[in-house]
Order: sequence, then structure tokens, then C-alpha cells
Amino acid sequence: MSTRRSLYLLPLLLLGGCGALTRLSEVGRPPTMTPSSDPTREPSYQPMTMPMPSGQVAKPQIGALWRSGSRAFFKDQRAAQVGDILTVLVNISDTADFKNNTDATRKSNETLGIPNLFGLETLLPKALAGAIAANLVSASSGNGNTGTAEIKRNEIVTLKLAGVVTQVLANGNLVVAARQEVRVNSELRQLQVTGVVRPQDIASDNTVAHDRMAEARIAYGGRGQLTDVQSPRWGQQVMDIIAPF
Repeated sequence: MSTRRSLYLLPLLLLGGCGALTRLSEVGRPPTMTPSSDPTREPSYQPMTMPMPSGQVAKPQIGALWRSGSRAFFKDQRAAQVGDILTVLVNISDTADFKNNTDATRKSNETLGIPNLFGLETLLPKALAGAIAANLVSASSGNGNTGTAEIKRNEIVTLKLAGVVTQVLANGNLVVAARQEVRVNSELRQLQVTGVVRPQDIASDNTVAHDRMAEARIAYGGRGQLTDVQSPRWGQQVMDIIAPF
């Protein structure tokens, strides 16, 4: 019986084992920052594949001073190749306000009687004590429903971080991955932005706005002592997932 109990507890221990061991290893010291590395070497990295137009090869022009595809006469300082650095500007201001009121009331009243029925109405009190033929059935009902719903949301996220061009697609668009970590005392803040940008949308100061990024993925979170206090225990999270009621 003890072996079966161990098998039942094993998945729960494995579920919180990795996170628990990491947090236990950081007891008494700030969270460890992730070393800077090549994003394409991570196990979760996958090259992006998207529909591409047919390739067109520019014909060389003998004696021409202007190179086909250039955006400046001498040299374009904006990101254009794998490994180039690009600054991503994130400015999200999302506000929503919904309000819905419902008020419904219904009343009904029904009365049924037989004042005269060939004189048989006089026999009814004898058959049913207290019965009155003029008021045999009386029914009434009432229903009321009142509902109020209100949603208010106000989100503001302002970020500015540099990323690296990890891939150049066949049509010239750039796949950008930006990551940044900031540690203050025992709290580690992690910022991540990935997406696809057009070279035309890159400003002269080598920046691009987040609303110009396709397939944008923006994450702002962290871990540390403050996050642990605000987060429920992993056991409680598991119970919230598997509990049917």
C-alpha cells in the first residue's frame, strides 16, 4: 500500500520539484540572472516560417553609384542583418469600460370559479368542506430579476529595450528577439519582446515601435521574494486545476 501512495505522490513532487529546487537554491541571496547568450541556441528556439513572395534578383548596373535596395547614399546604420542590434519601443495604453444593467419584473394572477352549474354548485360544499363554487381555483405568481455588470480595465506598459536580429526572411523582413533582466535587491524583473519587423518601419535612430511588429510577443514579469509572496503555492495551483468543484 505504501508503494502505491508513493506512486501517487511522485507526479506532484516532480511537478513542483524543479521550481522548488531553484527557489531553495536562492534562499538567502538574490535571484541568479540568466547569462547573456545566443537566443537561437536555446532548446525552445525555432526558426520562423511565413509565406514569402517569389525572390527577385536585382540586375547589376554598370557605373551606377546607387546600389539597388539601399536606403542611404553612403551606408544605412539601421539593423539589416543577423546579429545587428535594434531598439524596440513598447508603449501600450489599454483602457476598457463596460457597464450593463438588467431589470425585469413579471406578475400574473389567475382565478377560476363556477358560480352556476345546473344547481350542482350547491352540492360542492357538501363534497368538499369549505369549498366555494364561485372561487374554486386561484393562482398568482411573481418573478423579478435584477442584474448589474461592470468591467473597468486600465493597463499601461512602457518599455524600451534593445534586441538582436536573429533571422532575415526571404522578403527582407527581420525577426527580432529582445530580452532584458533587471535585478533590484532580491527581485528579478524579466522583459522579453519578439516579433517580425519591416526594414521600412525602422526609424533613423534604429528604433521600431511595438505596433509595427507582426507576431509580437511581449512579456513583462519576474521572480523573487515579492513575487513568491504574491503567488499562490504550487500545491494550491494544482488543486485549483484538478478540483472539480
